[in-house]
Amino acid sequence: MDTHTYDVVIVGGAAIGSAVAYFLSHDLGFAGTIAVVERDPSYARAATTLSAASIRQQFSTPENIRMSRFGVAFMTGLKDRFGPAADIGFRAPGYLLLADARQRDVLAANYAVQQAEGADIVVMDAAGLKENFSWLTTADLSAGAFGRSGEGWFDAHSLLGLLRGAARNKGAAYIHGEAVGLKHTHDRIEQVVLADGRELRCGTLVNAAGPQAGDVAALAGIALPVEPRKRCVFVVACRTAIPDMPLIVDSTGVWVRPEGNFFICGVSPKPDADPRADGDFAVDWGLFEDIVWPALAHRVPAMAALKLERAWAGHYDFNSFDQNAVIGAHPRLRNLIFANGFSGHGLQQAPATGRAVAELIVHGRYVTLDLTRFGYERIAAGKPVQEMNVI
Repeated sequence: MDTHTYDVVIVGGAAIGSAVAYFLSHDLGFAGTIAVVERDPSYARAATTLSAASIRQQFSTPENIRMSRFGVAFMTGLKDRFGPAADIGFRAPGYLLLADARQRDVLAANYAVQQAEGADIVVMDAAGLKENFSWLTTADLSAGAFGRSGEGWFDAHSLLGLLRGAARNKGAAYIHGEAVGLKHTHDRIEQVVLADGRELRCGTLVNAAGPQAGDVAALAGIALPVEPRKRCVFVVACRTAIPDMPLIVDSTGVWVRPEGNFFICGVSPKPDADPRADGDFAVDWGLFEDIVWPALAHRVPAMAALKLERAWAGHYDFNSFDQNAVIGAHPRLRNLIFANGFSGHGLQQAPATGRAVAELIVHGRYVTLDLTRFGYERIAAGKPVQEMNVI
């Protein structure tokens, strides 16, 4: 039997897993051996590469805001880390979250948290929205929150390439394989078993398996409420120019942003139409016809004449418990560290998660950001962390 030993084995080699490998091998100066197990080295169906690749600070939970602010600092400092050619096409036109009368109090409460965390957000009433974004329909709006800096979008492939390349250059071994078994004692993971029979002994195991994280945890008999959920992204063309458009999240939940000469848009399905999505990458065209396009045509009248160019469907790691990340060591299997369940904001929080998990491995504690609130203990205790701005 082919068996190898590594100090750290990371299951999942997309943005989160590669960020852990990067921070271990660079910022933390980890001298041990690192293996990253990835079942699809093409990343053709990875949550990272099929996402809308955006970053925002408009959350209601301080820790989520801090993680994204860390991510913004990371993205704006790429050249210092990776050299003068490093570029992920990061643009920061902002997010614009729109609220009707029923949603205004929540928006105001979220804004107070964001201000306390130093996020550069401004709240406008309907008149202010119309003055600043003349192409919006504002008659049915009560307010909007706009991120003036540190919010925007980027190229996910480029970010993953930088993290993965740098980790490999420092000796991290990227292994093409699928974890199908975890051998463990009462208090630690001993080995990862791959589908082809190979076994990897590990000092620490990091679960960074994205949408499959719950399945990986189950290999050790652990209930982790994370599963793949499908999200569709539609690419549209608009004949009328819409100047200075930020990423808009409508009061209906429909979102849209510019992408080159086009726009991308989408909406989360209703809870009763959002099952686990094993192997399902079929585009739900009805979402566009029935929900997305009507909402866009109402909110931005110029978009009534959209042309649907193409679309894709991807999966993200949905935490059915509270739609927040699960980060940190398991209370019993102490050498098992979670980095899962981001529910749509994992890519933007990959740098902060990578740093935090690397600190747990090297120092046994958080140093840069205290993410204790996102520990597995809350799931075991049935105490969700409520995030009001899940998109």
